[in-house]
Amino acid sequence: MNIPDLRARCAQSLLAQTGRAASFTAFVGLDGFVDEILHVVDKRETAEVYHRLPAIAKLAERFAAAAGKSTNIELVTQMTKLGGNGPIMANALASFGVKVTYLGLLGYPNLNPVFDEFARRAEVYSIADPGTTDALEFDDGKIMIGKHSSLKQMTWKNIQERFGQDKFAAKFKASDLVGFVNWTMLPYMSDLWEAILRDVCPAMNGARRIIFFDLADPEKRTREDILRALQLIGRFEKYFHVILGLNEKEVREIGEVFGLQPESGTAQSLGEFSLAVAAKLKISTLVVHPVTYALAVSDGKLDIVNGPYVAKPLITTGAGDHFNSGFCLGKLLGLNNAMSVLTGVATSGCYVRTGQSPSIKQVAAMMQYPALTF
Repeated sequence: MNIPDLRARCAQSLLAQTGRAASFTAFVGLDGFVDEILHVVDKRETAEVYHRLPAIAKLAERFAAAAGKSTNIELVTQMTKLGGNGPIMANALASFGVKVTYLGLLGYPNLNPVFDEFARRAEVYSIADPGTTDALEFDDGKIMIGKHSSLKQMTWKNIQERFGQDKFAAKFKASDLVGFVNWTMLPYMSDLWEAILRDVCPAMNGARRIIFFDLADPEKRTREDILRALQLIGRFEKYFHVILGLNEKEVREIGEVFGLQPESGTAQSLGEFSLAVAAKLKISTLVVHPVTYALAVSDGKLDIVNGPYVAKPLITTGAGDHFNSGFCLGKLLGLNNAMSVLTGVATSGCYVRTGQSPSIKQVAAMMQYPALTF
């Protein structure tokens, strides 16, 4: 579903509420990476001219052919940028005008320079050094190669000692949106959530606000770890409207943890599968973002919205985080799920075309662009 009338109404609502974004506060964390965006060389003609490998399968063929022998793979840096699900999502929210506080792994005791511009947009705190990611981008996806040793320092003890429990509690309790992302790569995130539920949440009062979770490719974690994380996420529903964001691969993995078997790869079948997963989770909203469309499930109701087609994206690393920021903006503004999903796919669409986090006006303009393929 993404008829022109929906896009027109959503764009109008976003433009009418642009000024409201500055009235919202967000507290986001807890990771941090330095991302190097890379192309893999297929053939090099000169010192300056080369042809890139367009598909992941072509790289797999190179690796397979090297078994028992050896090979050389050349990588060409396209850009070095702030990375991590948290910083990218938070930076996108700040671009909308939301007042963002970020706590994560951005350099300690001093910020890594890659986060300097982000620190000018948001109130930024760091308790350890960032991880690093080599993001190999292809026309049909990306391969993320990470170094994660510093991520072990994101613990409740270190937050208490290097940031302060009272300061954490104040931000956590007062923000309109709380976002905890990249569970898979932060080995102590579940322990941290358990500590927050024990030490911070019982003292909360007032209206239930929004909390957003992103697991970030849980394939390498055990079934027991995943089930524990999902159980903890469900416990936050007592205090917040809980949103869990997943991509297509992740929702299938979560479904399998619950003993559910996905069927064909159509949007409708994925929607029906997501309804079944959401019933197991018992949270306010499950949102799923494949490459060409996205969907949301709340109270047993499914909304599916096509995204803007990008045949040759400038960048794909961070597209999902931009979708998440757009969806959360929609929910902050009181938009329904269909419009919030549309805001998410349009935000992601802007980003993969330009490599920049868009403003609300740019997101609305994308919805109104007559030549755009949805």
